[in-house]
Amino acid sequence: MPRVQGSYCPSLRRPRLASSSETRHSAPLSLLPPLTPLPTQTPIPPQPSRRVMLKISGEALQGPAGYGVDPAILSGIARDVAAAVAAGVQVAVVVGGGNFFRGVGRWPGLDRASADYVGMLATVMNAVCLQSALEAEGVPTRVQTAIEMREIAEPYIRRRAMRHLERGRVVIFGAGTGNPFFTTDTAAALRAAEIGAGAFLKATKVDGVYDRDPAHHAGATLHRSLTFQEVLHASLAVMDGTAITLCKENDIPVVVFNLTTPGTMLQALLGDWSVGTVISSSRQEQAQPAPTA
Repeated sequence: MPRVQGSYCPSLRRPRLASSSETRHSAPLSLLPPLTPLPTQTPIPPQPSRRVMLKISGEALQGPAGYGVDPAILSGIARDVAAAVAAGVQVAVVVGGGNFFRGVGRWPGLDRASADYVGMLATVMNAVCLQSALEAEGVPTRVQTAIEMREIAEPYIRRRAMRHLERGRVVIFGAGTGNPFFTTDTAAALRAAEIGAGAFLKATKVDGVYDRDPAHHAGATLHRSLTFQEVLHASLAVMDGTAITLCKENDIPVVVFNLTTPGTMLQALLGDWSVGTVISSSRQEQAQPAPTA
């Protein structure tokens, strides 16, 4: 059989690549436009973080009743947080559950893990109460829990929580870490590191960190500034060692202040850290207000 010759189509011919010498001498360098240097830009200084973690103890919510939630205290917290949000501060909150149940106060026959789970449910009760108080002040609020309970709260999702904060919503983290044997202070420190908070604000019933328990020692001295290492070395009862270590390793300053003193919470949220004790990587001779602009 005779061989069939294929038809030739010039358009299908593979283009010939220019040699390096042809490319190099295709246009004189003198005809090329001069390179314009990039404009020198002044480096933008880093802006201080306006995202904070607010840790509220459950006992601080119970007021003089000694149990449950005092509506007046809850409303006062909501007003201060609402004012801070209006000023542009992104506020995340962790609430303890000691006003309802404390895992360390379990009775014989209730194992530690079960008691801790009950305590986690108590934190969710406080979170839902605080959410209602904040929304009554006109602040959009989301509750995210480490233990899934979709009918009343969102499951904890880090990126969703950060998106809520960026949109001006308050995010309340409930149910601790979702694991027993960890305190709500540790849960707050963990969430603060995860969301990139610039400060850990711990609202308590005392003015700050003392060298001794002021409830039992009249001459107790209030510290205005401490380092993480000093707190760990002296075993000061600020919060548990795991929480302090998390803040230390992630360079998150801790501010301990009195929730019951009017105005201190709002001052702390707005960056005035002179209202209590500042715990940071390096000791400060005088606690200066933190920049918030």
